Amino acid sequence: MNHPLLRLDGLTKAYPGVIANDDVSFDIRAGEIHALLGENGAGKSTLVKMIYGLVQPDTGKMELNGGGFAPSAPRVARTSGVAMVFQHFSLFDALSVAENIALGMEQPPKPAALAGRITDVSNAYGLPLDPARLVGDLSAGERQRVEIIRCLLQDPKLLIMDEPTSVLTPQEVATLFTTLRKLRDEGTAILYISHKLEEIRALCETATILRGGKKVATCDPREQSASQLAEMMVGTSVTPASGAQTTTGSVVLRVDGLSLPPQSAFGTSLKDIQFTLSSGEVLGIGGVAGNGQDELLACLSGEVTTRATTLHFEGQDVSALGPNARRARGILAAPEERLGHAAAPDMSLTENAVLTGAVREGLAPNGIIQWGKARAFAERVIRAFDVRTPGPGVAARSLSGGNLQKFVVGREILQNPKVFVVNQPTWGVDAAAAATIRQALVDLAAGGAAVIVISQDLDELMEISTGFAALNAGRLSPTVPMRGLTLESIGLMLGGADAAA
Repeated sequence: MNHPLLRLDGLTKAYPGVIANDDVSFDIRAGEIHALLGENGAGKSTLVKMIYGLVQPDTGKMELNGGGFAPSAPRVARTSGVAMVFQHFSLFDALSVAENIALGMEQPPKPAALAGRITDVSNAYGLPLDPARLVGDLSAGERQRVEIIRCLLQDPKLLIMDEPTSVLTPQEVATLFTTLRKLRDEGTAILYISHKLEEIRALCETATILRGGKKVATCDPREQSASQLAEMMVGTSVTPASGAQTTTGSVVLRVDGLSLPPQSAFGTSLKDIQFTLSSGEVLGIGGVAGNGQDELLACLSGEVTTRATTLHFEGQDVSALGPNARRARGILAAPEERLGHAAAPDMSLTENAVLTGAVREGLAPNGIIQWGKARAFAERVIRAFDVRTPGPGVAARSLSGGNLQKFVVGREILQNPKVFVVNQPTWGVDAAAAATIRQALVDLAAGGAAVIVISQDLDELMEISTGFAALNAGRLSPTVPMRGLTLESIGLMLGGADAAA
């Protein structure tokens, strides 16, 4: 099965101020796992949106199975045999697995028949699902199974996967790869987008690399090192972040007995969280998605407050203070959800800079916003963190995910926090941008700040953290030194095992 399934010929798409795709041409063959690589803003998202019918090309054409292919909407793409699993899940927590899958099908069968097909197909591909379970009760890995099975029930010829392992444990990644190889062997083509280059080398047999909207290379990733792939993506060598210093100063934050009931029907409770954080320390907190990461950040940032005396900052009780009061004192945070939580989608970058920088940067004295000063602050973030954007006046939603992430993290770091808490700092970010963000976190700690990095990327935590704690079902393990920890021991801690044992 070696013939081109999908042929892209000269696809070009321009937006005001930027050419997202510039004369892109390549083939995807049936029975092939084909990687699409590029740094943030390289044009990957726009390209797959054209394939899936979300965006129409300005010029160029596509062929599917030898015939013309110009989907006007995702529904048309799905009918033609193209399916897509997005980086951000589109599921309803209050509905069952079967109900969610039915919503994504053009002509779903009757409920009993659909439940049977879900069970049969999910078991056949090693991704077992109970069609009656509520999605809100599923782990992140199980939710991804719902998205994949919804696609497979429509018998796709081409399956597009965008950052599919960003919320998976190593064991779940292995299961996913087994499933994808089975699909490949059955003749399905898979277009695989990921910034995890070792995964690309292990899974894919072809890689197309975009840079600045143009195709710059096609190669066999198995014959390239991860650093060579990264260099092709960014056009220069990528230097990993230097490790954080191991010498720390005095305790600046003490958390003692922090407990929190679930904040929603499908939320996670926090149970007697205890730790101390010193200046110069980078505390890495690992855990599989859904174990209380969002709740912990909300409690530390002040979005959720407690009546109990549980948080002490520089020796003073700050448990009842909200986000602005904590920011004024030097406790800053960047949440996982960058679009909608960390940034207002329809506001400009300048306006988003004001949202969190007003207090520490003095952008709104006496309640009057100084727009010139706010714009200058936004421009400083853009320059310092190499945010690819036409300027500070564009809306946050117009940035690629990785560039918005750089802006969100940079906006907080440039305010010189004394304590900085960040959740998933490099999620969906390319190798060069990830290295920039990680180095900025290490440099922040080296300058005397205390940093908490909540992440599902264990390699990231091992690279930059001085100490490690695992979050499991709302409980935080004791902090242990990162030096000497192995992936195996970290994996056991994530499962609730005692590190000392």
